[in-house]
Amino acid sequence: MCNKLIISACLTGAMTPKDACPSLPVTPEEIAADTVACVKAGASVIHIHVRNDQCRFTMETRYFVDAVNAVRDACRRENLDVIINLTTSNGPGSDEIRLAHLEQVRPEMCSYDAGTLNWGEEIFENSPGFLKKLGRKTQELDIKPEIEIFDASMIGNAIRLIKAGYLTPPCHFQFITGVPGGLDGTIDSLNFMLPKLPEGSTWSISGIGKAHMPMMLAGLAAGCTGLRVGLEDNIYLTKGQIATNEQLVARAIQLARLTGREIATAAEARQILGIRRATF
Repeated sequence: MCNKLIISACLTGAMTPKDACPSLPVTPEEIAADTVACVKAGASVIHIHVRNDQCRFTMETRYFVDAVNAVRDACRRENLDVIINLTTSNGPGSDEIRLAHLEQVRPEMCSYDAGTLNWGEEIFENSPGFLKKLGRKTQELDIKPEIEIFDASMIGNAIRLIKAGYLTPPCHFQFITGVPGGLDGTIDSLNFMLPKLPEGSTWSISGIGKAHMPMMLAGLAAGCTGLRVGLEDNIYLTKGQIATNEQLVARAIQLARLTGREIATAAEARQILGIRRATF
């Protein structure tokens, strides 16, 4: 099992405009169709952001309900198994709005952004109070937090929250490199962060934009637990060629197999990450 690699597909994200990437899924039906395509290609985790009727990023619960219901229905029809991972990202509204969809939808995983970051010209805010609330909510609902790390200080924040009882080890960390204001998408960043992880942790990696391919290769060389790919992080297959989520999953799997890694099914990913399968 230790050789199995988890492929996570991040389908939409909060920032990419549809006109820059026509293949970006934004409606519930598009998100569901991309989920089916990515799972058939080999992804075991689907990370979901949602857009409102104006195609703008939103954290309103009703949009998550519509998207997740569409995904679950499509997967049932195709007899496919997938781990749904919902964002809890900073956006318009209160802490309660960022948490409300978790109770309604009951995903198996959710993002846990482990600190505040000056993301370019914006503030990506994740206050200590919010992180405590989110930690308690994941424990209450038995949701596996994916601890997103954009900056090395966030590892320190996560360790503090583990010690305080808000996060339950063993934890799963997701390195996201190449964000303006965060750690560069280089092997030096990865080498700096890996020794800081608590013993027994699992970890996945992604690079934004031009860092996407280099960080996949660095992660595979370092023995990562998973690779994160998708149009949230990178819209190009090659220079000037707009990708689809399915193509990005297929390329990651091709790279993994060249390094001798086998690809984890959703059931195997649950075993690796310590997730109890949700039933609906």
